[in-house]
Amino acid sequence: MSRPETDDPGQRPVRVFVVDDHTVVRRGLHAYLEMVDDMEVIGEAAEGREALEGIAALVAAGRPPDVVLMDLLMPGMDGVTATAAITQRYSEVEVVAMTSFAEADKVQGALQAGAAGYLLKDAEADEVAAAIRAACRGEVHLDPAIAKQLTRSLVAPKPQTVNALTDREREILVLLARGLSNQQIADALVISERTARTHVSNILSKLGVASRTQAALLAIREGIAPTPSA
Repeated sequence: MSRPETDDPGQRPVRVFVVDDHTVVRRGLHAYLEMVDDMEVIGEAAEGREALEGIAALVAAGRPPDVVLMDLLMPGMDGVTATAAITQRYSEVEVVAMTSFAEADKVQGALQAGAAGYLLKDAEADEVAAAIRAACRGEVHLDPAIAKQLTRSLVAPKPQTVNALTDREREILVLLARGLSNQQIADALVISERTARTHVSNILSKLGVASRTQAALLAIREGIAPTPSA
């Protein structure tokens, strides 16, 4: 299938980089994603350091991935360390963590490292595609199966953190927890995208969290937003 040459993410397939130490998993994800019309696998790696080298080469060639599917438990450089390096070096690249339910505790580290969302390895194929699209749009993807477990593991915020939010910020936090992007929040509240982005930044700062996904999880735990349904 021919791919458009444009670098506009809205006019070309989503570029995906797959990282997993199991060859069968990588090949399976690669084969599935290549059948999805709006996605293109542009690289893969078996561990974190190899992923960083591959992504650096793609960035140098002017074809950075939009989303990295990152296994968290790997030999060599693990997924949490690799996620932190990717998000620090390449602000335009989103990372979606992949883990088993038994390793759900590692997701918290990935979120703190800047991951945009997470998936269980036994997720349905269409959910994998949905999580990739959500990350590419700047939305939050929370797997319902481990969202509740993660909200319990969050460090309790200082009493004034949630209370420090304005009514508008709490309203935006609810929309953020529902997975809406800045543009979708702006459309829902009839404000500019820039204003929505500023509000989101202020919310992250007041809550003391590093990402939209962490803010969404905190909102769920504090009862501001409902747990996502399966």
